[in-house]
Amino acid sequence: MKGYIDSIETMGLVDGPGIRMVVFTRGCKLRCLYCHNPETWNQIGATVVTSDEIQEKANRNKSYYKNGGVTFSGGEPLLQPDFLIDCLKKLKKIGIHTALDTAGVGIGKYEEILEYTDLVILDIKATNEEDYQLVTNHTMEEFLKFTKVIKERKVPVWIRQVIVPGLNDTREKILELKEYIKQFPVVEKVELLPYHLYGVEKYKKLNILYPLEGVPAMDNEKIDELTALLES
Repeated sequence: MKGYIDSIETMGLVDGPGIRMVVFTRGCKLRCLYCHNPETWNQIGATVVTSDEIQEKANRNKSYYKNGGVTFSGGEPLLQPDFLIDCLKKLKKIGIHTALDTAGVGIGKYEEILEYTDLVILDIKATNEEDYQLVTNHTMEEFLKFTKVIKERKVPVWIRQVIVPGLNDTREKILELKEYIKQFPVVEKVELLPYHLYGVEKYKKLNILYPLEGVPAMDNEKIDELTALLES
C-alpha cells in the first residue's frame, strides 16, 4: 500500500509520549488562518512510500521507541485512510504504540482507523460552527463525524488548540473550550499552543497571501494565564 508523505522525523519528542517516529503526510482540506505548513496542503512533490517501508523503518529503530512509538501527522493523515490503516495494522503487529496528530477532517473509515490507534492528538480549531468556518474555511461536519467515533470507542486523546491574539485568546473562548473538552471520555492531556510566525516565510516562497499578516506572535505569559484558567 502506497502513501504520499512530506517527510519523516525519526526522533520526535512532542508528538505523543516518549521518543517517536513522526510521519508527516501530504494533503489537507482545511485552510486554517494560522497554518504554518502550507507546503503540505496538496500532494504535488510528495514522496511516495509504502506501508512496508514505514514498518521496516520503525522496526529498525524499535529499541528507541520502547516508551514511545509512531505518530502520523500532516497535512492530514485521515485523507489517506487505506494507507493509514495498513500502516497502523503493521505497526501494531510488531508491538509499536500508534498515534494520530489530526484535525479530524478526513474521508471516512474512522472506525477501522481508530481500531488500531492508541492515541489521538486532536487539534480543536473551534468549538462552534461559526468560529470553525472562520478559522478553517470549512464546515465542522467531518470533524464531528470523527469525534463521534472517538467518543464511542473511548479512544485516549490529547487536546490541543492554537491560541491567536484577537481570535480566541479571551476568557470566554477558553471557558467554551473547557466545556467542550468534557464531551471526551478519556482526555489525558490538554495544551494551549501559542500562535507563532514561523510559517510566514513559507507563504512568501509559495506566493500565497498570509491570512494573519500583522498579527503578532502570542505572548507566553498570556498563554500561562489562559492555561491556568483552563485547568482551574
